[in-house]
Amino acid sequence: MKNKVSIVGAGMTGSTTAHWLAELEIADLVLVDIVEGMPQGKALDLQAAMPIIGKDVRIVGSNDYGATAGSDIIVITAGLPRKPGMSRDDLLVANAEIVRTATEQTIKHSPDVIYIVLTNPLDVMAYLTMKVARIEPHRVIGQAGILDSARMRAFVAMELDVSVENIHCYVLGGHGDDMVPLTHASNVAGIPLDEIMPPDRLDAIVERTRKGGGEIVSLLKKGSAYYAPSVAVTQMVEAILKDKHLIVPAAAFMRGEYGLQDIFFGAPVQLGREGVEKIYEYKLTESEKAALEKSARGVAENAAKLDI
Repeated sequence: MKNKVSIVGAGMTGSTTAHWLAELEIADLVLVDIVEGMPQGKALDLQAAMPIIGKDVRIVGSNDYGATAGSDIIVITAGLPRKPGMSRDDLLVANAEIVRTATEQTIKHSPDVIYIVLTNPLDVMAYLTMKVARIEPHRVIGQAGILDSARMRAFVAMELDVSVENIHCYVLGGHGDDMVPLTHASNVAGIPLDEIMPPDRLDAIVERTRKGGGEIVSLLKKGSAYYAPSVAVTQMVEAILKDKHLIVPAAAFMRGEYGLQDIFFGAPVQLGREGVEKIYEYKLTESEKAALEKSARGVAENAAKLDI
């Protein structure tokens, strides 16, 4: 039986995720959205592209959650986007209702599904999804760290004029302005960033990484990033469906890792066919520990604001 991936939210992030996934030819796809005709139109347009690129993928658009039945993975992108000047946390209450509904409706049709959550504030929305679906924590993953780490890699590549393939960056913590880029673990061809870059330039890149999403929101004026978030999701979907045991930064449920309990939080996560297989723990400096604790407090405070 062919894999099936359903994407809730057919806006720019959802439809671009479908685009990336279709090119991989690893699953049939469903786009679901409340806007009448929009997911159907985007699905039909993308379906018409398949003969050109030679991919046998079936793509369906629907306003009915019943179309998601039998999904292996459900990606939740639905939610209100940030506007200039807004933080991810400003979206908390409104997006919680959207994610709650999406989870309630999809789990009925796909009881064995794995969820990948993008809706902001990411860490709390992943926690909400797990609680509403009443499923094991390893079956819910938040997409954040891959995106944040990729932004950092891009900024380092621009600064040093070297290939992104030589750059490895790791960003942990909550998906917000208190995220924690690990400068001592991040490197260029094995050389730690703090050895290859002046402190002021490295500090500037760390700060730009933390504010990278907001920078894009400010430039676009309407909407937020979608190319990089959607391809990050695609990497996660591929790792799960192919059982790759790939280690990526992502938001996972903490049960003592990094001294944290009962929250979703960004960490190095091993992904396979069952979802989260393992969470790895870096040896952190004292300043990194303090930064992670601060980030975790912010995530916990947001979660406490919701009736979960």
